[in-house]
Amino acid sequence: MNNIYCVRADFGKYTKEFISGGYVAIGWLPSNDLSQIQNKDALYPLYRNEYPKDTSNVVIGVQVGQISRFLLDIQTGDYVITPSEDTNYLYYGVVENNSYYYENTGKDVCPYFQRKKVIWNKEPILRSEFSVPFQNTMRSSLTVFAVNHKRNFFEVIGRTDLVPKAEQIVKFDYYKSVLNKILELDDQEFEILVTHILSALGFEGSERTGRVGDGGVDATGELDVSGLAKIKIFVQAKRYKLGSKINHNVVKNLRSNIPSGGQGAFITTAEFQKRAQEIANENGFPRIGLINGEQLVDILTEHWSNIPDEFKEKLGLKIGLVIS
Repeated sequence: MNNIYCVRADFGKYTKEFISGGYVAIGWLPSNDLSQIQNKDALYPLYRNEYPKDTSNVVIGVQVGQISRFLLDIQTGDYVITPSEDTNYLYYGVVENNSYYYENTGKDVCPYFQRKKVIWNKEPILRSEFSVPFQNTMRSSLTVFAVNHKRNFFEVIGRTDLVPKAEQIVKFDYYKSVLNKILELDDQEFEILVTHILSALGFEGSERTGRVGDGGVDATGELDVSGLAKIKIFVQAKRYKLGSKINHNVVKNLRSNIPSGGQGAFITTAEFQKRAQEIANENGFPRIGLINGEQLVDILTEHWSNIPDEFKEKLGLKIGLVIS
């Protein structure tokens, strides 16, 4: 079974070095070659010796746990993910055989000496292509952690043959069933539903602003992050039949309607062409978050309790978005 792990490169600072050097790395215990370590317990004395100021058993346990995960848990054939510096892209690769090595010669600018050889895929994948639960997992504050959403990951990278058999058995197409119920809403109802979703996500003053068929901004909202930052978002909400793929011109049109300092979001029941995804993340322009049909269902599932009863009744869904 191929497991999946995320290993961060100091918030993407050394991602380029990871990819060009064909490795993934961590910076703990820089004075120690760990090639002879056989179990987690052997790491504790090394850690306490290297970091005498860390006296909390909780802190030590968390850090040693990550070192052990990197050194002992990540095995040949496992997949490793590391985010790009701007976090919009995820690089992934496969761990090579006899992968661990200790590198302290200073051959590259990456200061992390504990390394594992990785065969990286040439092209990264947009983070927005993954499901909402998968994207939420990537927000973990840990440097090294396991990723459990195997089905979604392997489907996105085109390796459905690696999806665990237990996850291949699906009694009905959950997403398709829910999206068909959403498509029963008219344009106005769908746009209003999106304003409620924005409110559930924490956006204040969410309101429907567009007119049906105008091709511009349909809803707005402002996210206040505990007074640290404010984000004004301009949303286009459009229903398309299942299987449709939105092209880049539609996304460009939304971008032209986003004022300076704002960000955009395109929420739909359909999917997006690759060029549309690239336009949404193009440097020098307002960022546009793309939410496709399956991601919309994920968000509804997570925030269903915050959706008005009128919409719950209209959609004919109950807790867990099961058709009632």
